[in-house]
Amino acid sequence: MENLIYAIVLLPLIGFLINGLFGKNLPKIVVGSLATAAVFGSFCIAVSLFLKFDSESPAVIVKAFEWFRVNGVLINFGFQIDQLSLMMVMIITGIGSLIHLYSIGYMSHDKGFYKFFTYLNLFIFSMLLLVMGSNYMILFIGWEGVGLCSYLLIGFWYTNQEYGKAARKAFIMNRIGDLGLLIGIFMIAAQTNSVDYISVAQNAAKFELDGNIIIFITASLFIGAIGKSAQVPLYTWLPDAMAGPTPVSALIHAATMVTAGIYLVVRSNFLFTLAPTVQDGILLIGFLTAALAGFYALRQNDIKKVLAYSTVSQLGFMFIALGLGAYTTAMFHVMTHAFFKALLFLGAGSVIHAMSNEQDMRFMGGLKKYIPLTHITFLIGTLAISGFPFFSGMISKDEILVAAFAKNPIYWVMLFILAATTAAYMFRLYYLTFHGEFRGTEEQKHHLHESPMNMTLPLIILAILSVIGGFINLPHFIGHGHYAKLMEWLKPVLTEESFKKMEATLSGVDFNTEMILLGATVLMFFAVWFIVKNMYVNKKKLAKAEEDYTGWEKLSAKKLYVDELYNALIVKTFEGLGRGGKMFDKGVLDRFVNYVGEGAEDSGKSMKRIQNGNVENYVLIMALAVGIILIVNFILQ
Repeated sequence: MENLIYAIVLLPLIGFLINGLFGKNLPKIVVGSLATAAVFGSFCIAVSLFLKFDSESPAVIVKAFEWFRVNGVLINFGFQIDQLSLMMVMIITGIGSLIHLYSIGYMSHDKGFYKFFTYLNLFIFSMLLLVMGSNYMILFIGWEGVGLCSYLLIGFWYTNQEYGKAARKAFIMNRIGDLGLLIGIFMIAAQTNSVDYISVAQNAAKFELDGNIIIFITASLFIGAIGKSAQVPLYTWLPDAMAGPTPVSALIHAATMVTAGIYLVVRSNFLFTLAPTVQDGILLIGFLTAALAGFYALRQNDIKKVLAYSTVSQLGFMFIALGLGAYTTAMFHVMTHAFFKALLFLGAGSVIHAMSNEQDMRFMGGLKKYIPLTHITFLIGTLAISGFPFFSGMISKDEILVAAFAKNPIYWVMLFILAATTAAYMFRLYYLTFHGEFRGTEEQKHHLHESPMNMTLPLIILAILSVIGGFINLPHFIGHGHYAKLMEWLKPVLTEESFKKMEATLSGVDFNTEMILLGATVLMFFAVWFIVKNMYVNKKKLAKAEEDYTGWEKLSAKKLYVDELYNALIVKTFEGLGRGGKMFDKGVLDRFVNYVGEGAEDSGKSMKRIQNGNVENYVLIMALAVGIILIVNFILQ
């Protein structure tokens, strides 16, 4: 098993090294196949380990070597395979291999083909380090590696200056969160003399419930999660990340980077359970993020921007679950979201591919008859995220709604409205793209065609998973009181206190009440579907340009001017400080350095006059010096 665990991590690294060193001289089919096979190989190994695991299996710790020791804290470089890490590895490598396969067709005409797959493999390797590491330091290495890869992939088409700015924005905003994570890790090491998950969990009982230290540690870790998982206020980088190629969007949004924050909180449940105040903060941030992102998505015209804000909103749902203490529910939604969001992004990529790189929905329409396979799979993804009965998104979202109702019925009402908003903007996207008359150019219409098999096959697989994926965790309304699958599977990675609180929350609603709540959400789904279809199909309403909207629609299209506000308050402020620093540098520091240099030069010139080669002058100076020394010596005596 130890060798298999090493192989999971090393296969993507080997793919990265081979393509990075030799990919420029290899055929594209070899580059793409090698990168895809490396990730798929890791997935197959993860599945084989999964078959050997059950809910009673203890964690497997593999120590590669002793890394370093500082102030009595020993840091080992090793891996931890347990129920949580195994679940994440299968999501990362499974969805990742499909995205790699899709990319072979999508990026086939790109000049940087081999570099793209090199970066993708490095991305997967970094994410595997993040979720498989046995301690917080290895998690941090993977955390930073994912941040670097996101910068490289978002700015992949670097000749476009705006894309470069989007990459820098993602990198810088993530650094803010990363600082919080690093401070949290340092505090954990200082308080427990360890950064290993198992050791920290064993020492967590020494912390005082809601004490200052545990609040500081968990708040710092949560700041890291806010940055990586794009929560308020560090969320504006994620929609801009759409600058990268569409497979990158799918990889970042569905299976890897943005789920890192949720993983961090679940992995650290033994700390967050001791900080109810911080959990309340997580709940608040989750609601705020889901509400803002859902509002923005209602009037976006770029197909990828709608999906980007949808991701931010769904991440808000996951953090709401974490704030409620429903850790397994959050992970369940991570899994189902990976299925349907990867499907939606790759479906959007297929649309963009057919539309000659057009992303504006105002110039689409009627595409269902031109790209039927993309249409039907995209519809399945739309139904899943919107809450179609028994599809994966509906089942996982229902768990969050039930947990919210158990905590406070007002929370359920708020989530109900947010779920309705999700259905509204997703059906708007679907009907503007696939129904009505085609609104593009004749050249685009002539170019319309279905994507090749290596792009459509991942769509089919993801569509199937989006339909049946929810039954991986037995729905609560089917087996009331028995979240038998995922809850029991993840039980070993949760502390007894965390599990008890979660179980009490998820079982806090009686069966009849839950059926009423479920009925209300199903009715809401069909009502929203009917209203949106009537608006965009029967009444043939079309999307407008941002400047043509008024009232709330303009605020939605302009994202409440948050980007402009950040630019005015933060970017301009630092630019001003930079200009001030430049003036200080040139006006004060440079002048001081120049004065020192000029003084040395002048003193040299003065000494040069003395060193003129006249022996008589030298003898005179020596005599004067000897005389001065004798006089001083006489006075001092």
